[in-house]
Amino acid sequence: MRFTRLRFLIPVLCLLASEGCTLQGAPSFPVVGAYFPDWMVCGLIGVAVAVGLRVIFLLTGLDAILSFRLFTYVALGVIAALTVWTLVFGP
Repeated sequence: MRFTRLRFLIPVLCLLASEGCTLQGAPSFPVVGAYFPDWMVCGLIGVAVAVGLRVIFLLTGLDAILSFRLFTYVALGVIAALTVWTLVFGP
């Protein structure tokens, strides 16, 4: 009985997940004739910011006092990427 409900629930959830899709296409912009998605640029900016902050933290000695270095740099990169997404491509 559970699996019957689940079998009908999965397509409904898939339809709800694709609710945000439009016929206009994905948000992208042309670079040298090719279209790049906006999230890819924001991700690359986030990685660059995380690497840059790591260099700065190593030079200032802050890296030595961090307990979870990987999580810290990932979080800083995600914050930078989401900030760029909100400021440049947001509403």
